[in-house]
Amino acid sequence: MAEQVRAIRTRQAILSAAARVFDERGYQAATISEILAVAGVTKGALYFHFQSKEDLAQGVLTAQNEDLLLPERPAKLQEVVDAVMLHTHRLRTNPMVRAGVRLSLDVNAGGLDRSAPFRNWVDKFTDLLEKAQAQGELLPHVVPAETADIITGAYGGVQSMSQAMTDHRDLGQRVNALLRHLMPSIAQPSVLASLHLGESRAEEVYNEARQLAREQADEED
Repeated sequence: MAEQVRAIRTRQAILSAAARVFDERGYQAATISEILAVAGVTKGALYFHFQSKEDLAQGVLTAQNEDLLLPERPAKLQEVVDAVMLHTHRLRTNPMVRAGVRLSLDVNAGGLDRSAPFRNWVDKFTDLLEKAQAQGELLPHVVPAETADIITGAYGGVQSMSQAMTDHRDLGQRVNALLRHLMPSIAQPSVLASLHLGESRAEEVYNEARQLAREQADEED
């Protein structure tokens, strides 16, 4: 059991180091040597868990949302908003998420499956929008899969623009503006009036998600 715990911690330390290096240097410029130095592990330990730099990058892409727990809401459109808000907060505060986003938007990261994060977002939004549709939250013209694709693409573009212009310092304002423009074309007026779209929502949802994660961990113990 102790060895298993040690292996899990070593793998996490390597992933965290890789995320830091990928975030700072980009995929092409990052080297295994740099990641080893930041992680403080041997080359053998790294290659036990990851076969290559590409494998490490895929690990970061996968890990960016592994601990994402979104509180459920009666209105599923609020969950769509909260998913965006939670990811926005984590992107600005969590190196793993930041590195995962940089990798997914890095056109020079040849060999990586950069489409997976986008597919995951589309699937998540499609599921929530279908539930919202079933509850009468959506305007008649809305096609959940199409709208999910639009939200994902627009959000990705906003992240990329914010990174290029302010290193994500203005991401909260840009995301708030995006949602204020998108939601009126999706939501029934009565639902739209009830949605919480303000910038402060990001931290509120993050704190709720952390509490939810703690409660789940206590139940598992």
